[in-house]
Amino acid sequence: MTIVPGDGHVDAVEIEWQFDALDLRPAERWLATLGTGSTPTGAVGAVTLLARPPVVQDDTYLDTEDWRIARAGYVLRVRNGKDKQEVTLKALSSAESNGVAPKRRREVTEPFTGPSSRWIGEAGPVGGRVTALIGRRPLRQVLQIETRRRPFDLHLGDEDVAEVALDETAIPVDNQSPMRLLRVEVEVQSAWVEVLAPLVDDLQRSAGLAPAALSKFEAGLLARGYVIPSRIDLGPTVVTSDTTIGALADAVVRRQLGALLDHEAGTRLGEDTEELHDMRVATRRLRAALGIFAYVLPPQFGELTPELAWLTEILGSVRDLDVQLARLDDAPEWHGAWSSSPVGTAPIDELRAVVAAERERARVTLLQALDSSRYDRLTTGLTALAQQGGGQRSSAGHLPATVVVPGLLTQPHRAAVKAARRARRSGDPSDFHRLRIRCKRLRYTLEFVQEVYGDPAVQFIRRLARLQDLLGGLQDCEVAMERLHALATRTQPPLSRPSVFFMGTVAEESRREATDLLARARSRVKVLQGEEWQRLSLVLERLRIADEPRTNGAAEASVTPLNSWQIATPGPGPGPATASPVDDVPTGLA
Repeated sequence: MTIVPGDGHVDAVEIEWQFDALDLRPAERWLATLGTGSTPTGAVGAVTLLARPPVVQDDTYLDTEDWRIARAGYVLRVRNGKDKQEVTLKALSSAESNGVAPKRRREVTEPFTGPSSRWIGEAGPVGGRVTALIGRRPLRQVLQIETRRRPFDLHLGDEDVAEVALDETAIPVDNQSPMRLLRVEVEVQSAWVEVLAPLVDDLQRSAGLAPAALSKFEAGLLARGYVIPSRIDLGPTVVTSDTTIGALADAVVRRQLGALLDHEAGTRLGEDTEELHDMRVATRRLRAALGIFAYVLPPQFGELTPELAWLTEILGSVRDLDVQLARLDDAPEWHGAWSSSPVGTAPIDELRAVVAAERERARVTLLQALDSSRYDRLTTGLTALAQQGGGQRSSAGHLPATVVVPGLLTQPHRAAVKAARRARRSGDPSDFHRLRIRCKRLRYTLEFVQEVYGDPAVQFIRRLARLQDLLGGLQDCEVAMERLHALATRTQPPLSRPSVFFMGTVAEESRREATDLLARARSRVKVLQGEEWQRLSLVLERLRIADEPRTNGAAEASVTPLNSWQIATPGPGPGPATASPVDDVPTGLA
């Protein structure tokens, strides 16, 4: 448990067993046996019990009309007690409910005074998170729960190790008698979970308790007939080997749009940098899909592509700063070697503070974008188009994907090979950056169709991903050097001289890393025409020829001709496949 001094807020992981009871009296009798300083199991030594005064908890649960908080995996509770008021953002149940293991849930609590809505919009630990999560949407009351709690502290020797609570809960239901729950809850300190598990097991058996399948919040939703909506149903996303190109296009768009929407909540909260990264990747893949399948998708998608570029850029501004902060945090040698400074602050700490402040400003811009009507129009438009499934209704949408896809790979593969030749010859980082972009488009295209082609596609994608990781690391180094230079020359007020000197050291480390990655990347570009590519080419061509009769001659009018790329064809006899170069295609990367 972490308590932040000064403001009284608590950021903790609650570890708790929850049991339903038909009657609380058996649990009372079991607790009475602990008052003598002995335990019925003998497994954990002497356990003593301290009864605390009963309390009445008046809890109000809030959410938006579209259940934005619950869909993000949290509940928002305002608790009004006799002596204090607090608001809590709590994770929904995330562990086993069989009674063997306790539930572990993140719980952030913030005290407040005055009106119950005072904390909303504030920058506190709960208010700030909720504001980021819900944006402009107003909160509404979804549940009112009243609990009479009898708490008992469990001590093992001199240690306060757990709290046992006997709860009698009433959940009002419109025009009906309140729903009533009898609960026994055991909240334990993390260090004592294994030690107290036998004791809790004995309590469960002795008092006839059943593991609670639902939290009080979830039970209240059930009583009132509320259902938290899952992700929006965008339509079918299944892809098989005999999928048509229209169905493939629709499935790809739906998958990437679904990923974009799924990661919005985590991006808003801003606590897991991978959530933002995954949302950004989804926007990039969606943009790529709209371009690749443009000829079978409705033209309205094309009108939304610039808006996706706008969103990608805003997400990228925060992501680049996340990467730079991670680079600083993941280099312990920089912390130890630069532990002091004449100005009283370690240079790495000063640099990190500047980068973190810039990230916060970028996050403000991001949250403003996610709360804007522009973002609403973008996601609403994309959702409506995805649900309509326009790809399958287009004139070319009925064609087998196996006939069309080889043509779709022509341009991205040719562009990647051309960029690889140029980068390998020049060794210029800007040329490798261009190659990274070309490889990304090729990889996205292949990932969109990998279920059609199976293992040959997966193997080539795996090799291509390794090359991309190198190129991505190289780009991260270049971005880091550019940003460090900008910070050193533009930060106001200016950074201390030791910090500027330290930044030069960090930039030099990035330069050396970039040089190493550059050398490794030059030897890896051969994968673009390597064994995995040749194997995949053979499969692409074989399936195209097999399925082309199903098109009734319609394919040529809708797809790029295959004679503009290098196709692997069977060699003579049982030997390995050989490549058949065609006109105007590079035949090597030397």
